Amino acid sequence: MKSFITSKLVKSEDLNHHGTLFAGRMAEWFIEGGFIAAASTLGKPSNLVCKKLHGLSFTLPVNKGEIITLETRIVLTGTTSMCVYGKVTKMNDNKTLVDGFITFVCVDENGSKMAHNLSKPEATLDEEINLIERAKSLR
Repeated sequence: MKSFITSKLVKSEDLNHHGTLFAGRMAEWFIEGGFIAAASTLGKPSNLVCKKLHGLSFTLPVNKGEIITLETRIVLTGTTSMCVYGKVTKMNDNKTLVDGFITFVCVDENGSKMAHNLSKPEATLDEEINLIERAKSLR
């Protein structure tokens, strides 16, 4: 499965009242990163809409000045939809800070669903197989 990497610097304007990364800002970055994976794979960003954010699981706080890395990849495709998995880590650290799934749908110029003609993602590693099973359970 091809991954897409996006990095962000957490600045003062990204913080909540506790002085850590605001969940709303993380959601914005998360959906943007997922869109990059979906649009890059599809090749036509104008044909994509975000249907559902399946939830973000926050496991550790993120502080001002930290650089985070968001890795996204398509883990499941339907006829018109694709499910993207995202995982956030601190730069040079493998601990997952945030993860979750987003479903995007391919639409035509009138906003009607249309087939994207993408092939099913190939899973070769146990981690990839696990992500596909998790994505299937979201439907």
